[in-house]
Amino acid sequence: MFSRMPGYYISTYDAEDFGSFDFDVGQGTDTKHVEGKYWRIGYEIKEGQKKAGPLQIGRNYTDLMLKRGGKRLWEELTASGGETTASMPAGGHTIWLEVDVSNNGDDYDLIVVEEAAMKQDVEFNAGQLAEELKSKGSVALHNILFDTGKASIKPESSNALSVIAEVLKTDPSLKLEIQGHTDNVGGAAANLKLSQDRAAAVKGYLVQTSGIAADRLTTSGFGDTKPVAPNTSEEGRAQNRRVELVRK
Repeated sequence: MFSRMPGYYISTYDAEDFGSFDFDVGQGTDTKHVEGKYWRIGYEIKEGQKKAGPLQIGRNYTDLMLKRGGKRLWEELTASGGETTASMPAGGHTIWLEVDVSNNGDDYDLIVVEEAAMKQDVEFNAGQLAEELKSKGSVALHNILFDTGKASIKPESSNALSVIAEVLKTDPSLKLEIQGHTDNVGGAAANLKLSQDRAAAVKGYLVQTSGIAADRLTTSGFGDTKPVAPNTSEEGRAQNRRVELVRK
């Protein structure tokens, strides 16, 4: 994503599929907590090479982001070191960057987070899902996935749907309402219809693929009217895109 300064080499490297960092965005303790794909890379000057000054190092990175439609959020760089922070939009996400320079420019750290929601790797098994429905009366699922803007269920949703079917088959008296919810991207009317269509698609899958009786399942859609997180970030919007099961 970003190249190193000439004459420097990578001394440390850490990358995480999902991590977080508090970026300085103003004077004092003004920070922005960002979660997503995370990198922290340490650079040191090679022996015999001419080092760059802290301002030169920091500005090289933030000016690059400014040229790509980003903005510089914070800069406090002196001859001995300091830090600067910037962000820019990229591919529907926001990329955040902080450059921390020390030892008069002998070394610096580059911290980058590509803002994104966490991929849900851990799922309910049938026993856990049944217990949640019994104790709480409802369960929100984020692992039933659809094509963007459509009610077409993605193939990777099959495991989650098979768990729902197993719960229904284990307890023949159980009846569920399947509720669809969206984020606030797009018009309210379109989101309402999309949520209704997605709930209906889940019911259709359970009836047609798993043999669940249709009269045990009802559907409803609420569009973007019942958010569980702010729609101001991709993370929040991902939380709001969900299917909820409600015990009837």
